[in-house]
Amino acid sequence: MNEPLKGLTVIDVSTVLAGPSVGMFFAELGARVIKVEHPNHPDVTRSWKLPVEPSDKTISAYFSSINYKKEYRPLNLKQPDDLSIFFELISSADILLSNFKRGDAEKFGIEDDVLLKKNPRLIIGKINGYGQHSDRVAYDLILQAESGFMSINGTRESGPVKMPVAMVDVLAGHHLKEAVLLALYEREKTGQGSSLSVSLYDAAVSNLVNQASNYLMTGQVPERMGSLHPNIAPYGELFTTEDEQVITLAIGSDMHFARLCFILGLEELPTHSRFNTVQNRVRYRSELFGYLDAAIRTWHSDDFLAAMRDQHVPAGAVLSIDQVMDKPEAKSLIREEIIDGVKTKRITSVIFQSHGNPIS
Repeated sequence: MNEPLKGLTVIDVSTVLAGPSVGMFFAELGARVIKVEHPNHPDVTRSWKLPVEPSDKTISAYFSSINYKKEYRPLNLKQPDDLSIFFELISSADILLSNFKRGDAEKFGIEDDVLLKKNPRLIIGKINGYGQHSDRVAYDLILQAESGFMSINGTRESGPVKMPVAMVDVLAGHHLKEAVLLALYEREKTGQGSSLSVSLYDAAVSNLVNQASNYLMTGQVPERMGSLHPNIAPYGELFTTEDEQVITLAIGSDMHFARLCFILGLEELPTHSRFNTVQNRVRYRSELFGYLDAAIRTWHSDDFLAAMRDQHVPAGAVLSIDQVMDKPEAKSLIREEIIDGVKTKRITSVIFQSHGNPIS
């Protein structure tokens, strides 16, 4: 792909997932990204290995997922010589990414004013856990628990469940990308660098979106509903087809509901008083499920999904990760690289497509 950020230099001293994912984003867009790690205590995710991974290698699949196309520099910022090298890198860099604990920047002597004095054009992007004035150790699991996500994820029977990816880290990484890109845009106008930060907690709570508004506007506390949607039905219900394939539907409008019922031979349902609006379908979703489940069980999954696609009705099979990664669309997103002698793979962090200048 094009490399629109070629010529930029990013120094990445962050660890784990949120900060490094931002570094990888810039690397994929052509920036030179130098990942600085302590010689004896490198990024902890190098050691986060599945039992099947080689124990004698310096990297893990987890580490590889967000450290693509980077250069690696071992530096101990407590050592004067290494700190001098770090300042030399900073003097010509465009962006610094970090997730230091509170007080670490002061301990190393790399506070914002020190860095900006050495490089007034530097953009400093920081990730923290609970805000700039908190020294709490922040891990994604705890943030998912304390931001309400775990309380609404899962079912009544399962109890609270975390997302099986570090969702809060991923969200915070996206917020920091936006902030850094805005700072780059502002620097084009002013010529001046800046310092900005994103907290994991703020990123988590801000992404409660409709679940937060449901509570703020109605006082109703969201409950665990599995894959169901509190505002839409049928949406997230799981159905099993004649060939034992699990599928799900995302019927968000009356038009889609009418088309679904036409496909299933249930043309009378859209005019029924219990199912004629989105709100009514939510209210009587259990009864509606019974009608739909009985009809869908008579279909082969390929035929049903083909009919849904033909009528532009959102439906899909519930696939395992290996099934997903076997699809051409997913394969096109895989990026490979040799790191420390190991062939690594990950999914790209850049998913938009550039179509050039539409004005000719």
